[in-house]
Amino acid sequence: MHDTEEKIMPVGGQAVIEGVMMRSPKRIATAIRRSNGEIEIDTKEYISLIQRKKYLNIPIVRGAITLIEVMILGIKTLQWSADKAMEDVEEEDRKKGKKVKEKKKTGMSTVGAIFTISIALLIGIGMFFALPLYLTTEIFNIEKEALLFNLVSGGIRIIFFLLYVWGISFMKDVKRLFQYHGAEHKAIFAFEDKVFLSAKNVQKYTTFHPRCGTSFIVIVMLVALIFFAFLDTLIIAYTGSISLVVRLLTHLPLIPIVGGISYEALKASAKHADSKIVQFLITPGLGLQRITTNQPDDEQIEVAIVALREALGEDYKDELVPEETPLQKREAV
Repeated sequence: MHDTEEKIMPVGGQAVIEGVMMRSPKRIATAIRRSNGEIEIDTKEYISLIQRKKYLNIPIVRGAITLIEVMILGIKTLQWSADKAMEDVEEEDRKKGKKVKEKKKTGMSTVGAIFTISIALLIGIGMFFALPLYLTTEIFNIEKEALLFNLVSGGIRIIFFLLYVWGISFMKDVKRLFQYHGAEHKAIFAFEDKVFLSAKNVQKYTTFHPRCGTSFIVIVMLVALIFFAFLDTLIIAYTGSISLVVRLLTHLPLIPIVGGISYEALKASAKHADSKIVQFLITPGLGLQRITTNQPDDEQIEVAIVALREALGEDYKDELVPEETPLQKREAV
């Protein structure tokens, strides 16, 4: 049991295929609903690099490191859930008498996750950073107007992102994913409110969480606009001009810095959540969650609760989470 006056343990998570991954300072746990109704759990001990190397736990640097770690963990847990979903599909095919080719499933390695993330980042940077810079340069004659240029390119970036999220939200599988995203948020809200974690209690909470990755992306876009407008102003003041090539060579390498600053902004907003200014600033991110989260059903909430309980560990389990049910099984690690 933990002291109820003690600061609540920080937790985070993400939706995966038919489940939720939850992360605490000491472990990560992924729970998924199998086609037979069971909840399968994969739990691993995990301590962040900035916790192990205290000299890295400094503003901006810790944000950049955390983002990389979260992306690697996210890709690996998504792959694990995808492998399990494929097993269920293959099992259904066997029941129908279809021939299924046996495949060796070893999960995704860290190297594999880094490679996948690198490809995804290249595509994302090209679409959401390089392309807006190119279009703003080609369409508008405002290269030397640092603030106006970045306002326009930032606006194009935001429009592209909104269209992308809105477009994928119509896909059946993504709708399910967004339901589990909502379940994750509800469970974390209930835990932070220190209530007993049952489906009935958790369902009372909103699916819109201010520390969500969706809100973080909005913060990144706003920080990028201000940061790069300031950078362009310095370059123009020093050289007298600026080109698309110069912008690409200076903006793209500094994206991790923008991410680190955005991480600090997100942490600050969490500490001052009651401030009217903070509430105003986080409104766009919460609004976007109307697309990226859907209302979950009780079974999806149960999966999120199981993942959260496993991530929190023994100190919190008995007080906040119901006992393990017969429908849950643990994967050997």
